[in-house]
Amino acid sequence: MNEQNNIFHYQFTVTKKDRQKLHGHKSCVLWFTGLSGSGKSTIANAVENKLYELGISTYILDGDNLRNGLNQDLGFSAEDRKENIRRVGEVAKLFVDSGLVVLATFISPYRNDREVIRNSMSPGEFIEIYVDCSLENCEKRDPKGLYKKARKGEITEFTGISSPYEKPVNPEVILNSNQYSVEECALQVLDFLKANHYL
Repeated sequence: MNEQNNIFHYQFTVTKKDRQKLHGHKSCVLWFTGLSGSGKSTIANAVENKLYELGISTYILDGDNLRNGLNQDLGFSAEDRKENIRRVGEVAKLFVDSGLVVLATFISPYRNDREVIRNSMSPGEFIEIYVDCSLENCEKRDPKGLYKKARKGEITEFTGISSPYEKPVNPEVILNSNQYSVEECALQVLDFLKANHYL
């Protein structure tokens, strides 16, 4: 017998709309995807600071940070990467339900995994932000020294080197971090949110 048959979804009185009204703004997930070293976390940090100054309730879910806790049992195989993103997607949904703007910074290399999260949310709640940076520039930056290790074979299944990255097909926002500064990229995200009445 499937034990899931004995689980029932409890409907609480306070709804997502109530929480959004309390916060004074819509809730959504800003999903930053791109190669390691492309600037996802740095840009998301800048965006969160700007949202904070506007009185927007936010929270950042960062790949490395969650692998130190919630996902510390996962490796970097294709299966583990899929489970990593699945868990993060579920957490992001809870934050959106709580009425917050959540900024998720994950390489999330597989297009289908990102689409699964999008399809699990209401229309307009998943905003895919592709931080477009060339592999060459990411390797030059290499803030964590991971590309050097990957090139030496010390890290296996490293995205962009020995593991694939599937670019978004129709992301809501494309940030070219080859060309634009962190500040300029952050302002592009804010412009999108304002133009589409999230703020």
